[in-house]
Amino acid sequence: MQEIRWGIIGCGDVTEKKSGPAFSKIPQSRLVAVMRRDAAKAADYARRHQVPRWYANADELINDPEVNAVYIATPPGSHLEYTLKVAAAGKPVYVEKPMALNYDQCRQMIDACAQVRVPLFVAYYRRGQAIFRKVKELVTTGAIGAVRLVNIRLYHPPKPDLDANELPWRVQPEISGGGLFFDLASHQLDLMDFFFGPITQVQGLKANQAGLYPAEDIVTANFSFASGVQGSGLWCFTVAESARTDQTEIIGSTGRITYSTFDSDIITLETAAGKQEMQIPYPEHVQQPLIQEMVAELLGQGTCPSTGESAARTAQVMDKITATREKH
Repeated sequence: MQEIRWGIIGCGDVTEKKSGPAFSKIPQSRLVAVMRRDAAKAADYARRHQVPRWYANADELINDPEVNAVYIATPPGSHLEYTLKVAAAGKPVYVEKPMALNYDQCRQMIDACAQVRVPLFVAYYRRGQAIFRKVKELVTTGAIGAVRLVNIRLYHPPKPDLDANELPWRVQPEISGGGLFFDLASHQLDLMDFFFGPITQVQGLKANQAGLYPAEDIVTANFSFASGVQGSGLWCFTVAESARTDQTEIIGSTGRITYSTFDSDIITLETAAGKQEMQIPYPEHVQQPLIQEMVAELLGQGTCPSTGESAARTAQVMDKITATREKH
């Protein structure tokens, strides 16, 4: 490939700023087509983002000869179907996270892409961002000595306008794979894989305490890595606003690192030398650094750190934590 010409299936909110504009801001990369089932919304998106073509049918976009790579930005319930179609067309796939409804579907996606030898990337875009690259650097260079343990805490209040008759897709397990744990904790658990390698043991508990929707609203987990590092996580999505928390803590033999996954751009490093805060701003388009690495790999000039294989590991961990729909 001399130029990566992207098509997007599902040009919804996530593509407005997080990802969509980035495709055409990278050398040798362009967004040339978008698809949404609502034709008027697809046409509006194309007009506003100066995209040459739009479709209301995914098959037409997939088979467009001008499109040579496809970004699947739909909810997880359709990721498997679209990935199989894009792979059958012989085109590289970039799929939103979570990768699919469960680990079994992830394996089907990986196998389909491997069979026709096309790359499969997943939008765990924090692997490409400078702030999390810095956390990884601090860990791997021994800034806090030997890592002993990790604690993840994410507590959110429920959205005040939840309507039981029209629930967001993110809390409908048949569309999302689970609840907000699947949507948000997937980023955090993927970062654990990025920092420390694959999680080798995991167990968890889930419950629906508030009964606001069918999915779980509280999840706890314990996990460990081949290195011996152990971790814990607690995710709750029905707390008071005053209890809102987003903190990951990495504790080593000589210090501690704390950071926020979603809310802050500050890393705090605490050692015997004192406390240091490092502010590393997020990019305008948060997926752009990862997209740039995908483009580099497709052009034969680099490698992308978020693949089907790495994302499937995160899916498997979430399945084990929630003991939901995992098949082997």
